[in-house]
Amino acid sequence: MHAFDVSEADFEEKVVAASHGRPVVIDFWAPWCAPCKVLKPVLEKLAEEFGGKFLLAKVNSDENPELAARYGVRGIPAVKAMAAGKIVNEFSGALPEGAVREWLGKIIPSAAEDMRTLARQRMTEGDLEGALAQLAEASEADPNNEWVRVDAAEILLLQDNAVDARALLESLKDVDVVKDNRVAQLLAQARLAQAGTDSGSEKALSRAIEINENDLEARLRLGKLLVASNRLEEGMDQLLEIVKRDRNFRDDIGRKTLLDVFNLLGGRGPLVTEYRRKLASVLSS
Repeated sequence: MHAFDVSEADFEEKVVAASHGRPVVIDFWAPWCAPCKVLKPVLEKLAEEFGGKFLLAKVNSDENPELAARYGVRGIPAVKAMAAGKIVNEFSGALPEGAVREWLGKIIPSAAEDMRTLARQRMTEGDLEGALAQLAEASEADPNNEWVRVDAAEILLLQDNAVDARALLESLKDVDVVKDNRVAQLLAQARLAQAGTDSGSEKALSRAIEINENDLEARLRLGKLLVASNRLEEGMDQLLEIVKRDRNFRDDIGRKTLLDVFNLLGGRGPLVTEYRRKLASVLSS
C-alpha cells in the first residue's frame, strides 16, 4: 500500500525513516477543508499509479498540530516532499492533476537515476566496466543529467584514465554541478594524475633543480609528480617555492596547482590548514 494515514506517533518511522529509501509526499489536510477533498483523491490515485516510486503520507493537521507547526504549515492543503529526511519540495492549494504530475516529476528519481544507483553498486563490487556500461545507458536515457558524467569520470580515474576523466569533467556546464565539492575534488585528482604521468623522472627533475634553483618548470613537474605519488608535503613544498620565486610563472601556476591539491584533499584537514597558512604568508610577504 503506497498511501496511508500517519500521526505524530509513527511519523518518524513511516515518513522520515522511509524517506531514506524513496521520496515521501506528505499531505497536510483537514476534514473541513474543501480544497483538501479535491486534492486528496488526486494524490491517492497518483500514488497507486506510480506503483511505489513515492509514498503518500496523509496527516490530519487538526489532530496533529505539532507536526503541522514543525513543518511550517500555514494553510491547507499543504503538500511537502521529503527525501533522505529533508523537505526537498512543496506546494500549497489544490493543484490540478497535470500540475501535480509535473511536480512529482521533480522529486521522483528518473530512469537515469535508477541506472546511476545500479552503476554505483557495480562499482562497489569491483565491476568497473559494467558500471561504465550502466552509466552509458543512463546517459542515453537522460543526456542532460551531468551527474552521470561525474560518476563516469570517477570510474575512469579508478582505471587510471585521467585524460578521459578530465575531459568529461571539463565538459560539464550545469553551474550547480560544476561548483560541487565532489567535482572539484575529482577534477583536481584528474589534473594531478595526468600531470604526474607526464612529469618525467624524479631523479632528473631533482638534478635539474640542483643545477638551477630557478628552474621553475622542473619544480612544477617535480611537485606534481610527488603529489601524484602521494608524497603530498614534499610536492606542496615545491609548489610553494614556485609561488615564492615567481607569481607570474605560467600565470601563477604554482598557486593554482596548490589549490588543486587542496581540492584533492577535500578542502579541509590539518595538512590543508597548514599549507593554506603557508600560502597566505607567502602571498602577503
